[in-house]
This record gives sequence, structure tokens and C-alpha cells, in this order.
Amino acid sequence: MNKTVGLPSMSNQRASEDVKTPSTSAEGVSAGVMTGLISEEQFRRMLCRERKRSERSRKHLLLMLIDSKGISHRKGATALMGKLASVLGQTIRETDLAGWFETGSVLGVIFTELGGTDVSAAVKIIESKVTVGFQKAFKAEQLSDFQLSFYAFPGGWEGNGHGRPVDAALYPDLFEVERKKKLSLLIKRVMDFIGSAAALIVLSPVFLALGILIKLTSKGPIFFCQERVGQYGVPFVFLKFRSMDFSTDATIHKDYVRNFIGGKDGNSKAKGHDKVVYKITNDPRVTWIGKLMRRTSLDEIPQFWNVLIGEMSLVGPRPPIPYELEAYDIWHRRRVLEARPGITGLWQVYGRSKTTFDEMVRLDLQYSRTWSPLLDLKILLQTPRAVFSGDGAY
Repeated sequence: MNKTVGLPSMSNQRASEDVKTPSTSAEGVSAGVMTGLISEEQFRRMLCRERKRSERSRKHLLLMLIDSKGISHRKGATALMGKLASVLGQTIRETDLAGWFETGSVLGVIFTELGGTDVSAAVKIIESKVTVGFQKAFKAEQLSDFQLSFYAFPGGWEGNGHGRPVDAALYPDLFEVERKKKLSLLIKRVMDFIGSAAALIVLSPVFLALGILIKLTSKGPIFFCQERVGQYGVPFVFLKFRSMDFSTDATIHKDYVRNFIGGKDGNSKAKGHDKVVYKITNDPRVTWIGKLMRRTSLDEIPQFWNVLIGEMSLVGPRPPIPYELEAYDIWHRRRVLEARPGITGLWQVYGRSKTTFDEMVRLDLQYSRTWSPLLDLKILLQTPRAVFSGDGAY
């Protein structure tokens, strides 16, 4: 949920000069602002922590932002900001967290205990209280300089597929990483471009041979094109060599994946081994050449094109199918938010199809936390061993 509202002007209200307000001297206000509000760094860190707590507890988190950039050009802007902070402090609860979302211009409040109140109802209540407080403290012409925004977590995966369906306000930590690791991200992109281009050139004979075999052994297209979910929930067309009979019904896989994510996988023990399996074993829909490609991961070769054009990376979490997200727990979503999807990763190298879904997600999150170009290089060097061993591949 994302709601933005403007503050209405005062109607039949006393002039703000008649309202008793705290001292607005520049010196006093600066001290009040600094001591009464959490710093931007602390506030964003707390927001990140409370968002993760909300993921686990399944209790809603509400973030209110007050954009006051409109008063920055006014005379006595520091005093106005001090008054704004003072009014805000009088309208929120002691347990709510107030601080700078953007130092000197955007104030934020984190509401963590909504009880049994519906999110929409909570927004209306808070909006009403804050609006009344501001109407009493500020002149009518000053109210238009404030903009209220509300963000509820957890939310859905809304979006038209052409942008980020997540609210940047609730995930400031994700976008701060982009800013702080610009050089590392540039190195990663260069590695991806050079590596994928080289792979497509070197493997072109294999590419051609597999294409011919697929065409000769079963009816249908050479490539399997499927919508997958990329970083920030943005969809893209994912490429693989087709390993199944054409026009195969996806219902079997949908049911299997949903059960597996929910921990109800009936195929959890494969061939007498006490190990869970992320893929369906002995799938009757797979062709004989498809079994060979899957066993050796050769069906993944076309994904180097996805890497070349920037939709994927050589290293990262595997991109999920949209219907998988429907079965995700809230904290599972972070695997598609914190890193660009990849062909290989920690899961493929250390777990592959033998881990539980939760363990796979934890490996993906571990990668996103510790990621570096050096770690990518280590994973890439270990990938051939995992591929040639065929351990966990189906």
C-alpha cells in the first residue's frame, strides 16, 4: 500500500500566531531537532530492522513520510522544521520511531504496533491526527509545502512490469547498496558482459548441435521461453533449451513447487538418499536429450544471452517463476530483491537440488550480504566441478 496526500488548508481555524507553540529561535530549534529526532543513518537502519521483524512476525509495519522540501526556500526554514518536529512529537505515540528519512527535508515515522487495526483504517486515523496538528500550528499558505506519504509493509507485488514494484521508501538499504558499490557493480557488469559473450562464442558448436538434436527428436521449438521474476520483481523472458515435450501442462510443476516451498514435498527422498530434491525426479515429460542436458546443465546455455543484455548475471539467485511467488513466505521475497538473478550461485555450488527451499533462500541471502567480485570469481571457478559431478541435477 502506498498513499500520498496533501495537507488541506485551514478553514475557520485560529490564526497560527494565536496558537501556543514552542520557541522558534534558530539556536533553540536546531538543538531540539537534533535531540528529538533519530539521525538519517539510524532511522534507515531501524526501518530495515523493523521491516525484517515484520517479515517474521507477519505483523504490519506502517511508514509515514513528511516531505517538507517546499519550506527549504522560505525565510526561517530551520525554525519551521523545528516546529514541524515538535508538532509531530505531540501527535505520535511514545513507542513510534521518528527521525530523518532525508536529513533536513523529509521526516519519517515508523508505526510498528497497529494491533488489530486494519492498515487502511490506521492510515486514516494517523492522517487525521497529523493534519489537525499541522493545521493548528501552521498558516494556511504553509500547509501546501508539506506532503504526507504512507507505505505499508508487507505489500503485494503490484507493478506493470516496466519498473520496480517495490517501494523504495521501505527498502532504502537496497538502493543504498547500489550507490555505495558502484565500482563493484561496474566490475560485475564487465565480468558478466565479457564472460557471457565469450561463452556464447566458445559454446556455439555445442549450441548448434543441441539445437539440431532437439529439433530431430521431438516436435516444437528449440528454445523454451518463460517469464521469470528478476531483481526488484521486474519480469523478463528467460531462455533455456527445451528439454520437455512441447505443449506440456505446467500444472504438475505448479503443484510440486507450491508443495515444496510449503515443506510438503512428497519427492523429498530421491533414490534411497535421505536428501530433499528441488526438482521433480524421473519427470515423464522430459525427453531423452532433455535428460542429458539437464544432467549436464547444458540446457542453461541460452541464458548467457540473458546475461549479455543485462537481465541476469553470471552469479546470483535463480530467477523464480511468477506463480512461485504466490507460495513464498514474506521473507523469501528478499532473494529476488537483494541481488540480480544469475546462472550459478552459492546454491548451485554448495546445495543445488539437495537442499530445502528455506536453505536455498538462506544461501541466496548469504550471497547478497557478502557479495563481491572476488566471491563471484570463486563461485564461477567452483561451478564446473558442480556441473561435471552432476550431483543434485535432474
